[in-house]
Amino acid sequence: MKRILGIDPGEKRVGLAISDPMGIMAQGLDTFIGGTGEAFLEHLGRLIEEYDVESIVIGMPLSMSGGKIEGTEKAERLAEKISARFDIPVILRDERMSSLEAERHLSNNRKGSGKGDIDRISAIFILQSYLDEIADKNH
Repeated sequence: MKRILGIDPGEKRVGLAISDPMGIMAQGLDTFIGGTGEAFLEHLGRLIEEYDVESIVIGMPLSMSGGKIEGTEKAERLAEKISARFDIPVILRDERMSSLEAERHLSNNRKGSGKGDIDRISAIFILQSYLDEIADKNH
């Protein structure tokens, strides 16, 4: 079965997560270091092939009131680049609070975690919320 890839985009690091083949659980992949340029798109292409990815969920930063902020347009541009390059559905997902939730999760579960861990955990939270929403709609 095909999988769904989750992305928490950042200037320097990109958190990545992948669903299980049943589309129930999200698990983290290695954080990509280097932003969302050409090297990231090449890495993404390898992940799409390796995991037989059917769609991608990208975290879209919004203000607490739900309005657009600087990162919103960057996420939208990334979604457009990915859609054009890979001809794959890309879903933008509200990511408000995902980094805060990730930091809280890491501080409760272990010490000494780095920013890459936060990005990866954020991608897991973004993807898992999407998977949960799909499951709720199907039941």
